[in-house]
Order: sequence, then C-alpha cells, then structure tokens
Amino acid sequence: MKQILVPTDFSENSFNALAYAVAFYKNTACTFYIMNIGALSESGIATNGFALNYNAIDLPSKMELLEEKIQEISKNNTSKLHLFYGLQEFGNFIDIIRKTIVEKKIDLIVMGTKGTSTLKNTFIGSNTEDVITKVAANLLIVPKKCKFQPLHKIVFPTNFNNFYSFDILQSLTEILRISNGVLEVMSVMVTEKLNSSQEKNKNYLHEYLDEVFEDRYHFYSEKNKNVKDAIEDFTITHAIDMTIMAAKNLNYLQQLLFNSTIKRISKHTKIPVFVLHE
Repeated sequence: MKQILVPTDFSENSFNALAYAVAFYKNTACTFYIMNIGALSESGIATNGFALNYNAIDLPSKMELLEEKIQEISKNNTSKLHLFYGLQEFGNFIDIIRKTIVEKKIDLIVMGTKGTSTLKNTFIGSNTEDVITKVAANLLIVPKKCKFQPLHKIVFPTNFNNFYSFDILQSLTEILRISNGVLEVMSVMVTEKLNSSQEKNKNYLHEYLDEVFEDRYHFYSEKNKNVKDAIEDFTITHAIDMTIMAAKNLNYLQQLLFNSTIKRISKHTKIPVFVLHE
C-alpha cells in the first residue's frame, strides 16, 4: 500500500494535484492523507503561562470542510484500491510535514505549483519550494489546471554529476512501470566532454535502463545552450508529458523551477514534475 500525503489549503490547485495523483495511481493500492496545516493562531488554543484556554467554536470548521471534500472525492473515485483520510494540524508547515512523513510512513508528497496565498508572479509557491529543499521525500508537483493524460514520454534531465542511488533508480522504475512511457534522458553539455566521473555515472544509468527497460529509453545531449532553455526546448520538441528530476541535482532544479515566473511560463511549466529524493 503506497502512502501519499497531499497538503491542502483548500485551493483549486491543491485539489487538482490530488485528482492528478488519484488518476496516475488508479491501478495502485494507495492511502491518501489529505492534510490542512494551519497556523498555531488558528488552532483555537491560547496559552497564558501554564494555562491553556480552548476555543472550540472555530476548531472543527476546517476539519468538517475537509471531511466533506473527502466524502465527495471518495464518491467520485472509481478505484477500489484507494483510501482517503483527512488530517488537520497546526504549527510550522515543514515541521508538520516531516512529522507526518515519519508517523504515516509517507512514500510521496503531492502538491500544486502554488496555493491561494502565493504571489502571482511566481511559478511554484514558497511551501512547495521549501518541501523540495528541506524535506527528504519524493514530491510530485502538479501545475495549475493540469489534467491527467497518459504519459507517453518522460524526460529525465541530468548532468551526470551524481551517482544514481538505489532509491533514485527504484523510484524511476516505479514511475516508468506505472506510466508505461518512454524515458528520455537528456543532458546539457557545458564542457567539451564529460569527465571520468560523469562518464561512469552515465554508463551505470545506461546499463541499468538497458537491463530493466531495454526498448523504452533514449539518451540525448544538448550543447552550448542555457540549461533552462535547453530543457524547455526539449520538452516542447519531444512532446514531453512529465519531467523527473533528482533532488540532489540542485543546479537543474533551481534553474528550472525556482526562477520561473508567469511571464516565462512555457510548455514545461504546464506538465508535472516528479522530484526524487534518496
């Protein structure tokens, strides 16, 4: 049973991300934990020294709203392999996420690109960016209004600087098996040739894919191009349906996600991004 955490601020984007994940894992047994994280000031608990004063009037409101939404989702979901639970927590967003990952043995976090409080000129919200950089868990980022479509082509941008651990390859394998898509491994050459370490990592990945997905992968190399522009151009010209990136490849992540603005939204920012952690 796959354990999936979906933080929600009750925005359309957060529930759209949930709908995408439900469709992607329609044939996989999953438990979805849909969690709202509020500030401590919203908890209805006021502290005064050692005394605690409880204001129970507003406390159940968001949980009741969450339960109503879960009933609606459960009713409309056709898969008998899925379970849905609501969670309500109060406190620091990242601390709560980390605690929940341990307590619920979470395998994957699913988030929209941004929520209701995000500045309009950014692609991903601050909470999503914090999860990418501060939480060691796989993350599926679903852009606004992105609806699930069968994944025919998946791009894996890499500079071959990092060794591909068992966890990364296992996650990559799961995604390819569920989607039945083709993996396009693409690199952007900033030097004339790969160094010995890069060559070793490339060959290792090549051998692994050749053994597991013999006819379902290709390697591409782009030269003399900005990394961000190269990935975006590749995504458009090859009709890519999803991007997979290794979290430890921060250089690619920062260029592709953190610096994106609405003015520069391209084909890439309209497709899901799967960020893999070790």
